[in-house]
Amino acid sequence: MLFPKWVKIKQRFTGPVVTDIDATIAQEFAKVGLAEKIKPDQRIAITVGSRGIANISTIVKAAVQELKKIGAIPFIIPTMGSHGGATAEGQVEVLESLGVTEDFCGAPILSSMEVVQVGETPQGMPVFVDKYAVEADGVLLMGRIKVHTDFKSPIGIESGLMKMAAIGMGKHKQALLIHSYGVHGIRDIMPEVAKVMLQKVNIVCGVGIVENAFEQTAIIEAIPTPLIPQRESELLRQSAALMPKLPVEDIDVLIVDEIGKNYSGTGMDTNIIGRIRILGVPEPSSPRIKYIIASDVSEESHGNALGIGLADVTTKRLFDQIDFQKMNENVITSTFLTRAAVPIVLDNDREALKTALRSNWGVEPERARIVRIPNTLHLKYLYVSEPLLPEILNQPHIEVLGEPEEMSFDSTGYFPKTDFTHA
Repeated sequence: MLFPKWVKIKQRFTGPVVTDIDATIAQEFAKVGLAEKIKPDQRIAITVGSRGIANISTIVKAAVQELKKIGAIPFIIPTMGSHGGATAEGQVEVLESLGVTEDFCGAPILSSMEVVQVGETPQGMPVFVDKYAVEADGVLLMGRIKVHTDFKSPIGIESGLMKMAAIGMGKHKQALLIHSYGVHGIRDIMPEVAKVMLQKVNIVCGVGIVENAFEQTAIIEAIPTPLIPQRESELLRQSAALMPKLPVEDIDVLIVDEIGKNYSGTGMDTNIIGRIRILGVPEPSSPRIKYIIASDVSEESHGNALGIGLADVTTKRLFDQIDFQKMNENVITSTFLTRAAVPIVLDNDREALKTALRSNWGVEPERARIVRIPNTLHLKYLYVSEPLLPEILNQPHIEVLGEPEEMSFDSTGYFPKTDFTHA
């Protein structure tokens, strides 16, 4: 089969960048008067989730240092629902894979799946909280704010501090309860659970993190606890405006070098690929992608290949790495089973691409609109096939790097990972 030539391109995105994390944390803590809210020797829990947040270990370390200056005794709690195989040990491993270690951050990690009920929502759902958070004198609620991969919220509460409170601090037990209602659970019930937590748990303040299109820290903001719902909604709009996107909306084949939990909670960001795959939830109108190839899963995912069901074709390399216990625990908790459905498995990238092009009805392979990305989080550098160039050249934020060249595969039939190494 004759593949089209392709060329590497560079997308330029704009947005703010936090250049001094330590100073920003200090300023934000001072802004909300944290020193007046915390007494010396009080034990303060810092929430850290499973997402691949830029500079997360440095942000946590800076928070630890500032809390120690106040005289507090900080410690870290994993707040990630069912991730890490829904075990205390697995959740510590997830934090360590993100660089959040006791040695680097200067604070112990206390991990437990045990929870304590602190109340219930007006609708009667019990509200559970991590036992270490309940036993602490206060909680620093830290998390990234961005658009959710499963739904759009009418009140602007999607993936952020409220979700971190409800599903993160509620651990596996609360995650199961909320997810048992499907989209209604995470869109409508989750904020109600979070509100109870804000009332019943001594959350000293929120720390909202927003990233720009280059996965750089764009905003770090300390938020007074009563203002968390309102301010999160405002920061969500800013996050949405900063999100990256693919350079074109109509694509025959999208090749994703790696899926992974460190790139998106759904392995591939549904906002980027235009696929949600949830019963009763309409698919986005764009981008319009005929076939998606998932080539590999990141090391940071520890075999959790959730999101493979968003692809149409995958490779033996990816399939052989799947830890079904971890993936299944995650997807069953969410109840969105299609996202872990394994698509057709081919020997390598070459065979996967041949299969997708063979099924691209009415389009000659050399005329196919193909895009290749390292993952759905990093979209600065990518490859586009030659037929897309007329469309690409009209976009001022895109630079074409070099001339179109033949696709090359390594000796095992996979695209070289080094293609993005120096990007």
